[in-house]
Amino acid sequence: MSNKSIIVTGAREHNLQNVNVEIPKNKLVVFTGLSGSGKSSLAFDTLYSEGQRRYVESLSSYARQFLGVMKKPDVENIDGLSPAIAIDQKTTSHNPRSTVGTITEIYDYLRLLYAKVGHLHCPNCGREISTQSVDQIVGHISREIQNRLSGQQVRLMILSPVVRDKKGEFTSLLQSLRKRGFARVRIDGQVYDLNERIDLFKNNRHTIALVIDRLSLTKQQFRDSEKFKNFKTRLTAAVEESLKQAEGFLIVSFVNDASLDFPDKPKEMEDVLFSERLACSFCGISVEEPFPLLFSFNAPAGACETCSGLGSLLQIDVK
Repeated sequence: MSNKSIIVTGAREHNLQNVNVEIPKNKLVVFTGLSGSGKSSLAFDTLYSEGQRRYVESLSSYARQFLGVMKKPDVENIDGLSPAIAIDQKTTSHNPRSTVGTITEIYDYLRLLYAKVGHLHCPNCGREISTQSVDQIVGHISREIQNRLSGQQVRLMILSPVVRDKKGEFTSLLQSLRKRGFARVRIDGQVYDLNERIDLFKNNRHTIALVIDRLSLTKQQFRDSEKFKNFKTRLTAAVEESLKQAEGFLIVSFVNDASLDFPDKPKEMEDVLFSERLACSFCGISVEEPFPLLFSFNAPAGACETCSGLGSLLQIDVK
């Protein structure tokens, strides 16, 4: 069997007159010619048909009974042929989000493959990402706080992401959180008091993070070993509770509002994601566990933020 090309010998399907052809693999090959010269007969009725027939024959007898017997095309021999997929020109779409992968549904299997067996690597240092313990997470947060203590104090919230990019009103969830004694949530980047009325559009995607604790630390408190020890104890308890509520995830949101006090509803926040499951032990960068939608350019979770997954930008040419 040839590994570099597909060799067709004696193709006589329809109007093909005993054609012999060698087609290189791993290249874009185009069949051109006049109408009726045999382009479709060679591509669809010979190559694709034989590729499908061989694939079906490789399946179990149980599976073949549902697919039926496929007719062998009129050709002496085809060497180097792999299972084939054909897309007829009449079935193509002008939708820019429609690709060969989406039309053939191969893209669905690729997304699942990457999500389940892929190995994650740190975007900063390139090392493979592994799980983190509570002590390691607290250590990374403490170092981050120390790096930010150039000003008078550092203010932060420990958030537990209980809903991530899902549609719904989540009325029952918010009521449950309030009954369990929690006071605040952050929904789509805005902090709400759970005692106030919160109306969400059920057809929109929402991200809801439960506010576990709000902490602040000054330079003086950091230098006082006893006060810093108490701060770290409270931080550890908040981290453990957040990981418990969000199944191994937490968000540390540093509040950058100009106010000296801790604002009830902060406006300027800088988030750092931590995960009990997946994090770089060298850089401290945490990532979500991969899921199929993360690899979909048609979903907000996986689409490029610049082009929204289209691969191009619509801009006005002023020239």
